[in-house]
Amino acid sequence: MIIGGIDIAVLFASLMVGSVPILLAALGETVVERSGVLNLGVEGMMIIGAVSGFIAAVQLDNPVAGFLAGAVCGALFSLIFAALTQGLLANQVATGLALTLFGIGISSLAGQGYNGIKPPATFALPMGPLRDIPFLGPMLFRHDWVVWFSLFMVAAVWFVLNRTRAGLIIRAVGESHEAAHALGYKVNRIRLLCILFGGAMAGMGGAYISLVRVPQWTDNMTNGVGWIALAIVVFASWRPGRVLVGAWLFGGLMVLGPNLQAAGYRIPVEYLSMAPYLITIVVLVVMSSGRRGRATGAPAALGQNFHASR
Repeated sequence: MIIGGIDIAVLFASLMVGSVPILLAALGETVVERSGVLNLGVEGMMIIGAVSGFIAAVQLDNPVAGFLAGAVCGALFSLIFAALTQGLLANQVATGLALTLFGIGISSLAGQGYNGIKPPATFALPMGPLRDIPFLGPMLFRHDWVVWFSLFMVAAVWFVLNRTRAGLIIRAVGESHEAAHALGYKVNRIRLLCILFGGAMAGMGGAYISLVRVPQWTDNMTNGVGWIALAIVVFASWRPGRVLVGAWLFGGLMVLGPNLQAAGYRIPVEYLSMAPYLITIVVLVVMSSGRRGRATGAPAALGQNFHASR
């Protein structure tokens, strides 16, 4: 199906691929923020995942090892944030920003010598005859396993947060850490595990950028995707299902430009490049202006440090 010179199946397939890094990072940050922690270091964890995943995949000639390395290194990098904010009670906003700057610098140093190298290919899942279905085949059934993993994680995160005792505890800690502590829950331990999960998801999202979406290494290649993921969490009102919608929306904006240019539309590339970030700013302004500046669904204790002696 071609509309306005654009193949809709190809556009939607590109949308699904382009949204994977945003979706993974935003899902991880949703869990982190539902526990009451505001981690603005998503961009830093993603770029660390991108460089570590790329190096591991190239050295081991195995893309799966690259994704695992990206997730592990993203989680380990998030430990710095956890140690400073949960252990030393540092300001969460300032620590997250510093983590991003630190991650960009470390990744640039670690990536020296890997520019211009192609990583091993991440192959599509074998879907058999489903791949050849007209329209649906190229749109849905020719993707790699990470695309399907990201969709599975949407359902898994929703189920854990809304249908399990663990999810109830996480939400309770995010709403009132003092009340959760009074009930005997280890607030800092719960938040630490959520931060590690968020770091792993962001790191895997970063690895997807360097291994699949842009299969090469370049400095600062995440290019603000982590900030978009943070905006999507607010846009989605901290709900995993809406995170998927937001990721597809912003992912679609990021891939729409190349598809429009391929179709012959003479739109300046600068306008197409800035569109996702402009929409991000608009969304944040609209969301923060409603209900006296408090976004609907925000955890009551978001951004507040906790110490058991208080």
